Amino acid sequence: MATTSRRDGTFDGAWWPRSRNLGAQLPGLIRALTDKLGAVARIGLDAGAWDAHLHSVAVDGHLVRIDWSEVDDHTMLVTRGHQDIFSFLMLPWYADERAAHAAMTLAVQDGNSASATEILAATGIPAR
Repeated sequence: MATTSRRDGTFDGAWWPRSRNLGAQLPGLIRALTDKLGAVARIGLDAGAWDAHLHSVAVDGHLVRIDWSEVDDHTMLVTRGHQDIFSFLMLPWYADERAAHAAMTLAVQDGNSASATEILAATGIPAR
């Protein structure tokens, strides 16, 4: 999540899943987001980044809807309530630790207007 109270950049946060297994990766993220933001209603993901395409996931008794797109833009949208949407850089699972850390840091810098593709390229994370 962004380290400042301002939301004037492209991304509000970044996520680095460690595999393409959504069922294994998403519950931990949802718990962390719920602790930080409150209840999460929906998550928008790129279909090409995952092995399976679930319609929803239940975490701690709360059902979160998953919306899919075919954009392949390395972003994730998180909806809290009905209209409060947060945009996250979603790193590919194969990114190395140093590059992933650099990309996450760049993504949440105040005033950052770089796209996910630009951030990945600037930090040396290859597209597949």
